[in-house]
Amino acid sequence: MGKFVISAAKTGIKFNLVANNGEIIATSQVYKTKASCQHGIGSVIKNAASPIENQTAAKFEKLKNPKFELYKDKKGEFRFRLKAGNGQIIAVGEGYKDIAACKNGINSIKKNATPDTKIVDETKK
Repeated sequence: MGKFVISAAKTGIKFNLVANNGEIIATSQVYKTKASCQHGIGSVIKNAASPIENQTAAKFEKLKNPKFELYKDKKGEFRFRLKAGNGQIIAVGEGYKDIAACKNGINSIKKNATPDTKIVDETKK
């Protein structure tokens, strides 16, 4: 099972969801407070089972939030973002060269973001 790692950022606090192999699966926005960061973690856990809206497909079906949006960025890489029910982006993934790897990243969130996932607070160091 992966873990959520809370850490300091230049202008606040953020979290990463990290797999067992140490790879970062997803990253959050920067939050102003630790409490709001922890709330963001809870939102990722709550919404991890959301469906995938594949925006790279021709005539893709627009899904309601919460959802994963799978899209191609300006560099031509596949990326995803997890949106909460209110439309807020709560986690984003790195760029992937192929769509299958991007889908694996989404599936890794679905597997690793559970109520039992350990939270490591690196701001206490």
